[in-house]
Amino acid sequence: MPLNRRQFLLLGGAVGGLGLSVVAQRWAAGQSSQASSLEAPSSIDLNEYSSPSSQMSAPATPSPALADAAIADSINPPRGDVRIVVISDLNSQYGSTDYEVEVDSAIARIPSWQPDLVLCGGDMVAGQQPSLTRSQIEAMWAAFDRHVSAPLRLAKIPYGFTLGNHDASSAQSINGGLLFGTERDLANAYWNQPQHDPGLSFVDRAKFPFYYTFQQKDIFFLVWDASSAQIPADQLAWAEQSLSSPAAKAAKLRIVVGHLPLYGITVGRDDPGEYLENAEGLRSLLERHQVHTYVSGHDHAYYPGHKGQLELLHCGILGSGVRPLLNGDLPPRKTLTIVDIDSKAAQTRYTTLDASTMKLVNQQELPKLIASPSGKVLRRDLAWEDLTPEEQAIEYVPRG
Repeated sequence: MPLNRRQFLLLGGAVGGLGLSVVAQRWAAGQSSQASSLEAPSSIDLNEYSSPSSQMSAPATPSPALADAAIADSINPPRGDVRIVVISDLNSQYGSTDYEVEVDSAIARIPSWQPDLVLCGGDMVAGQQPSLTRSQIEAMWAAFDRHVSAPLRLAKIPYGFTLGNHDASSAQSINGGLLFGTERDLANAYWNQPQHDPGLSFVDRAKFPFYYTFQQKDIFFLVWDASSAQIPADQLAWAEQSLSSPAAKAAKLRIVVGHLPLYGITVGRDDPGEYLENAEGLRSLLERHQVHTYVSGHDHAYYPGHKGQLELLHCGILGSGVRPLLNGDLPPRKTLTIVDIDSKAAQTRYTTLDASTMKLVNQQELPKLIASPSGKVLRRDLAWEDLTPEEQAIEYVPRG
């Protein structure tokens, strides 16, 4: 759908004397100055929280991990029609059955935000290691259940997820067989046990947990298997069919979730194999079906971006191994994001928190543009014409 509106930036100000600085941005009608693939999508809501609020509420389910924390309270932003808490990359070193304190803290805080859904960008366990035995892999999933899945089930919060390369990699050997077939078998076994029901309203679960669709309050979610760099042709045909279905077309918003991003945006995640092949072709598929947002993990850094009409939520990390962005000099950090959706306007609002300090992440501090090896990703609040010629000219440079 061609774009016919562009944004204008409004100055942010303090709200209600709470110390919560809101950067308010709105769209105004007007003719676009160019048909750049980096032009901002017309459905973006650009309100972002940029400084801590003094109005906080205690977590509904305190955990031992928070008992001695001076920041045990959590920010609770204005609620949308649908609220999603987005987390990703929870695992630690290969074979680990332990989780970082930020994982336990986040899971303990989530019920206080009363989300309709928790969405995970993958890498829930620490596999992708040929030497791991079946019992070690089963122990990792049991640990995941104790730390993440069971607390969310107890709180009756649905859990949507995509499998990451450390959960169940789809990578193939040179002879065509799966390199991590046992890990895929055991991931499949865990998620299809009735006691591990994620509480989703499935539309199509025939290939669950590898790829599937579900709905949550008029939002249609498609999860594909992006646990390696190539999505097979038969799965892409399934995605095309699913996004063309009556359920998808009737939805107020369509969101696609996969572990690997379309565009590698961090140091060490910019090599071939670390992002999806044929990014522009995949973006074209999603735009053709008016998908609002592609949510991904793997990059281990938060970046709210867009390319063309597609929003790109690189959802950061709670586990170990934070990475710096390719552009800019911000120190890496662990994050989680509360996404509030205005269903009528088909808009989203992000409230992103530093998972270690629970301070709000200021979107305006993030790079305006990230030049990845497969394309330039623009920050979600900006249009191409908002950049200077020098900023527009930034090209991808590897940072070893």
